[in-house]
Amino acid sequence: MTGAPNVGSPIAYLWGDDGYGIEAAAETLRVNAAIFPNGAPERWRAPGDVTSPGRVLAEIAERVATATMFGSGTFVVVPNPGPLVRRSEDRAALLAILGQVAAGNGLVFAVETDGSVREAPQKALAEAIRAAGGEVLRLQAPREGQLAAWVEVRARERGVSLAAGVARELATRVGAFVREGDVDRRNQGRLAVMELEKLATHRAGRGPVTVDDVRALVAEAVPGSIWGFVDAVGMRQERRAIELHERLADVTPEPVILAVLHRRLRELIEVADRLASGETPGSLVRSMKLQPFRAETLARQAGAWTLGELELALGSLLELDALVKGVSGASSGDGASRLAFTLWLTDHARR
Repeated sequence: MTGAPNVGSPIAYLWGDDGYGIEAAAETLRVNAAIFPNGAPERWRAPGDVTSPGRVLAEIAERVATATMFGSGTFVVVPNPGPLVRRSEDRAALLAILGQVAAGNGLVFAVETDGSVREAPQKALAEAIRAAGGEVLRLQAPREGQLAAWVEVRARERGVSLAAGVARELATRVGAFVREGDVDRRNQGRLAVMELEKLATHRAGRGPVTVDDVRALVAEAVPGSIWGFVDAVGMRQERRAIELHERLADVTPEPVILAVLHRRLRELIEVADRLASGETPGSLVRSMKLQPFRAETLARQAGAWTLGELELALGSLLELDALVKGVSGASSGDGASRLAFTLWLTDHARR
């Protein structure tokens, strides 16, 4: 869901995996003349790293409860209010602030989540805001083909002319067509707009932005997916596994990748052993306590290996783990570890 907060209220709870959309919705509220007829209030962002909730709550209360005699008020944006509602006394103080917002001031909670979150993280706070007449709005990052249309809208807003195919090329380069569910999309919108504005500056006075401009100036920033990576290994899709590992290597600690990969290989060994003993993919739901879709996925992946190949891959992975962790004097720098991962994938993820 996208849109602007309720025009009748100066308070809102904005959440979801669309970081750009959350910021844009907050700004739409701040400049709304129906709510702030004396002019847009000055923006103040509460500290994001809260080590002293009481101090931050007191400062928020001081800023939003003080009415302005002249000029604009204060528009307070609170990112990640989780630390402010952990203790019951802090939560009560924060809820009390909702009723203290003076005319000319505003208060918005901006909560960025991953795409798997289906309910507002601070449910009691969200419900209190709704009860006070404020808006609770979920903003979801556009997926796949949606992002190309989204880029075209952002271009029109900025008066940027795009040649045919530019929006899709830009969307592709920021990762719109990655389908794995664990991909973090919170910064995709911000990145797309930043690149769009860079392209507009590059083409200023020289006609529409072209696909060649995008290819020359926009680096690929396709997000990695650890679950997509282990699925590619499970299906023995060597090239895709290597490609996804390259994306993951810069942002995901190697021990995390190893741990997830180790777990998947052990699952596949168990599944392969059970299937060889006469079980069916359907029976794995009961015997291994799996969801039906996961049971089918693991059975399909296990079918791409022999039991001996899985055991060999697992043993080799333990050697890779020792290299990464420097066990028994093994030395490993970033380059050596990445090369070792690639060699492991070449040896074992190839059909």
